[in-house]
Amino acid sequence: MSLENQSYTLRVNNKSLDVQDAWIGESLLYVLRERLGMPGAKGACEQGECGSCTVLLDGEAVCSCLVLAAAATDADIRTVESIGDGQTLSDVQQAFVESGAVQCGFCTPGLIVAVENLLTHNPRPTEMQVKEALSGNICRCTGYGRIFDAVSVAVARRTGVSQ
Repeated sequence: MSLENQSYTLRVNNKSLDVQDAWIGESLLYVLRERLGMPGAKGACEQGECGSCTVLLDGEAVCSCLVLAAAATDADIRTVESIGDGQTLSDVQQAFVESGAVQCGFCTPGLIVAVENLLTHNPRPTEMQVKEALSGNICRCTGYGRIFDAVSVAVARRTGVSQ
């Protein structure tokens, strides 16, 4: 493979998007934000430690700062921009707002994606399962209590059962 810039296509939020003249070593986070204009995933640690850049890659939560974009050409990528319909908040987003789980907001997109992924795979998670699912996402503002409350609200809305 040439070290020159490349062009490829990514499938992001159910759309095929062309990435033109890209360096083959660019992270998925960089390509999403800078080349495709999707600023939802945030770049903080750039080492996969904070979770602010969480996206779904073939249905699994990953830190997009650790994934080479060019290696994701055959993958289904979902970002926080795909959650909700663009006009109305999703149930998870609404639960975060109502529970006060959104403070500075930097970690929120990654947490929203992680919670959405958790509830898609496990609609009635235990407290320990919630903690495990969110263990890769760091929030410095909320102390996590409000985030856990938001998950409980979203679970109750989806299942009709309080945690």
